[in-house]
Amino acid sequence: MPPVVIDLRSAEDSRDCIHRAVQALAEGKVVAFPTETVYGVAASALSETAVNRLVKAGLTSSKQPLTLAVKSADEALDYVPNLSPLGERLARRCWPGPVTLVLEDSHPDSLLRQLCPAVRKALAPNGAIGLRAPAHQAILDVLRLLAGPVVLTAARREGQPDAITAQQVIEQLNDDVQLVLDDGRSRFGQPSSVVRVHERDFDVLQLGVVSEQTLKRLASLIVLFVCTGNTCRSPMAEGMFRQALAKRIGCQPGELEDRGVVVMSAGIAAMLGGRGAAEAVEVMSRSGIDISAHESQPLTEQLVRHADLILAMTRSHRKAILAEWPEAEPRVRLLSADGADVPDPIGGPVEQYQRCVAQMAPEVEAWAAEIASKL
Repeated sequence: MPPVVIDLRSAEDSRDCIHRAVQALAEGKVVAFPTETVYGVAASALSETAVNRLVKAGLTSSKQPLTLAVKSADEALDYVPNLSPLGERLARRCWPGPVTLVLEDSHPDSLLRQLCPAVRKALAPNGAIGLRAPAHQAILDVLRLLAGPVVLTAARREGQPDAITAQQVIEQLNDDVQLVLDDGRSRFGQPSSVVRVHERDFDVLQLGVVSEQTLKRLASLIVLFVCTGNTCRSPMAEGMFRQALAKRIGCQPGELEDRGVVVMSAGIAAMLGGRGAAEAVEVMSRSGIDISAHESQPLTEQLVRHADLILAMTRSHRKAILAEWPEAEPRVRLLSADGADVPDPIGGPVEQYQRCVAQMAPEVEAWAAEIASKL
C-alpha cells in the first residue's frame, strides 16, 4: 500500500500534521520527514518492529547504522553522559543543524541501555552511536511530543541517491514507509557532515553540508571576556590573555586560532564598532600588546551560546548575563578568583588604567595556565 502523504505547505493546521506523525510513530509505523539536508525516515526506538522494518528495507547497515534524533545538546547527555568537552562544544554549536556526531557508546548510565538489544545493535553496532538534532521544525516538534527516542536514517536504499523531495522518497521506498511529510525540496539537498568525536580531536567520516574547515573552527575553544562597553577592561584582558596563552603553548598570539583557541571580548551595553579607549591602547602598548584595531561589540545570544568560558569583570556583569541566559551558568565565571570586581577605569587618567591592568594581570595569567593545561 502506498504511503499517506501530507503536504505541510498547504496544510490548514500544521499542529494536526505533527500529531498525526506522532501517532504514526507511536503505533510503530515508519514516517518520512523533511530535514534541512535530505529527507529521512524515522521510527520509534521503543518499537522493535518498526526499527526492524528499517533494517529489512535496506535503510541501514553496519557501515551506516541508524542515527538517534535528539532535540538539543542537553539531551545528548542522556545517551552519552561522559560527553567530552569537544563533543559538548560541537553539539552546542552545530545543533540544530546538518551535523551528525558519532560518539562512544560505553557509559553504563546511558539511556541506550533501556532499549531492546535489537534496537541497540541497529544504533550502535560498533561501539559508537550517531546523534543529530535536525534543523527542521516538523521533526523537532515531533521529538518534543513523542514519548521515547526516535531513530533516523536517510530515506534511500543502499547505493541509491539521497532523496531531496517527497516524491523521490515515495519512488525509492514506496510501501516501506507508511506516512510522508512533504515540505518541498530539502534546503541544502545534500547529507549532513558526519563527525567521529574523540576526547581531544575528531575525524570527518562523511563530508556534507559543513566543511572540515568550518568544523575545525566550530571545535575551537572560545574564551570570552565581558565588561560594560567593551572599550577598556575586556579588550585589555583579551590582549593580555592572548599573549599569556600563546607564550605558554609556544606560539605567537596570532597563531592561537590555528591551535584551536579563539579569544574574544564583548560588552553587555556595548555599541557595535566602537574604538578602544585611547588610554587602554596606550597602557597595553607599553607591554607590547597592540589593541589599537579593537572594535567593540555587544554581547549576543550567539556569543554566549558558543563561548566555552565567559569571564566577567564584575559580579553585576555576571548577574546580568545569567539573568538573560541562565542556561550559561556553568560557563560564566568572574575574572578574579577571589570574587573581587575589576573597577571601570573609563574616564580616568592613564594611571587608573595601569592599576586596572595590574589587578587583572595575575588573574589573566592564572586563566591562561588553566586553559593551556587542557589543550
